[in-house]
Amino acid sequence: MSARSGPFDPSFDQLPARLPLFPLTGVLLLPRGRLPLNVFEPRYLAMVRHALAHGRMVGMIQPLEGRGDAGDPPLYRTGGMGRIVEFQEMTAEGRFVLTLLGVSRFDVAEEMRREDLFRIAHTDWSRWRADLDGHEPRLDRERLMGAVKPYFHRHGITADIAAIAQAPGERLITSLAMGCPFAPREKQALLETADAAACGELLTALMEMAVRGTVGEGNDTRN
Repeated sequence: MSARSGPFDPSFDQLPARLPLFPLTGVLLLPRGRLPLNVFEPRYLAMVRHALAHGRMVGMIQPLEGRGDAGDPPLYRTGGMGRIVEFQEMTAEGRFVLTLLGVSRFDVAEEMRREDLFRIAHTDWSRWRADLDGHEPRLDRERLMGAVKPYFHRHGITADIAAIAQAPGERLITSLAMGCPFAPREKQALLETADAAACGELLTALMEMAVRGTVGEGNDTRN
């Protein structure tokens, strides 16, 4: 069953050759996932204005492990592109509140010479063509849900486990991968899996290892 997000999504041929980058440690955007953002830094306010005028596309990408978000840190090669689907200008506070809907992962082919406050990259979509047409993945739901409850307990996460268990497979995998407090390197590994089925397998393994105490806790931040 196709999981295309809607009629406003681009086709593969319409994916942008250039993409403004939003480097943010610990943040993961997968296809068809929803990512709320609170934007207030001048460079990213400018980036959002640019995106609104050029197809509403933003590339979320992590700085390399341990390099932080300040300045222009070196970046991982792969990020996730989202389309701005909700936008609110908080004029009195000088910030934007927006939501990105994940469209596709991308690779940075080359960063462009800086001409604005924010970074822009030439994009390579060749590895991620299948992201645009999602299908319900193979999922060992029993094993995954068997890891969710003790993982949530370990991290003090309160949620309706029964409702989570009823979610369609891709939505379940995407929501857990994006929302759980994995370390940045684990977030990147989840992002770079071949497809949703592989992401689900890795997600389950990371939760099981965390419950056994063999994976360190990470912090998921928002700008």
